[in-house]
Amino acid sequence: MASHSLGMSLFEAARQMGVPFVEENEPLDKFVQVHGLNFHYLEWGNPSDPTIFMLHGNSQQAHSWDFVSLPLSKDYHVIALDQRGHGDSDWAPDGDYSLEAQQKDIDGFVDSILPNKFHLIGHSMGGRNSYVWASRHPNTLESLVIVDTGPESASRGRNRIQTFKELPDELNSFEEFASRVQEYTGRTREQTLGSLKYSIRERADGKWTWKYDKLMRTPGHRSPTWTPEQLWESVAKIDCPTLVVRGSRSDIFAEETMDKMKILIPECTTVTVERAGHLVAGDNPADFLVAVKEVLEPPS
Repeated sequence: MASHSLGMSLFEAARQMGVPFVEENEPLDKFVQVHGLNFHYLEWGNPSDPTIFMLHGNSQQAHSWDFVSLPLSKDYHVIALDQRGHGDSDWAPDGDYSLEAQQKDIDGFVDSILPNKFHLIGHSMGGRNSYVWASRHPNTLESLVIVDTGPESASRGRNRIQTFKELPDELNSFEEFASRVQEYTGRTREQTLGSLKYSIRERADGKWTWKYDKLMRTPGHRSPTWTPEQLWESVAKIDCPTLVVRGSRSDIFAEETMDKMKILIPECTTVTVERAGHLVAGDNPADFLVAVKEVLEPPS
């Protein structure tokens, strides 16, 4: 038996993290083709319920939302996407991971899969993609949740994340990866083993590596993005009820940036989740859920 099978199940890990859920729901794995690329996504809950669309951060994947999707799927139809180059979605054959390319992906995915109105939640890279998309599509979203990201980021946090991404990424065992991720996140061994299986893969030569595109973890590589000025312009165009969430221990999203976003977005609330760093929804899912439910309209 492979040692990584000893990790907690989602339900065990969720209970240990204090996640309030009633039903042991599991998602459906689905695929759709958008602009010639195959995209993997997770579908939770009943399609007749209000829809929540979730976008993960850089180097993560759709399962990074599991602690949130599990309890919300009782009352919501939850769609979590593997963005290009991540998880089980295709890598960009031309190496294009620009903001513009990701926006086109989201446009195509929304047109193919989602209803006319939905809630949108995005973390880090996915948060940036979410608020830019919201600024381009007025009168579309029921609500928007932006998690630990804004038009400006702190260099300390950026450098820490980049250093982690540029560590040697071809390791001899699943356990080596587990030790690295456990040190980075501060989570228990069993929690790490249970979630890591979605983020790494075993190669034909027996070594283990990340699932996301190697180009994005190449030393010195930076995907093209917009300037802070352009991103601030996008924030100012958001027209839906918005929640901006920050982890109390985040070293990448400054409180001053969050406060400025609250001023610019007409209908905006802000929350700082205690006992959480940049990976807010994974670090303290119970308190994150309390905050998110405040902005989601109660199901009819």
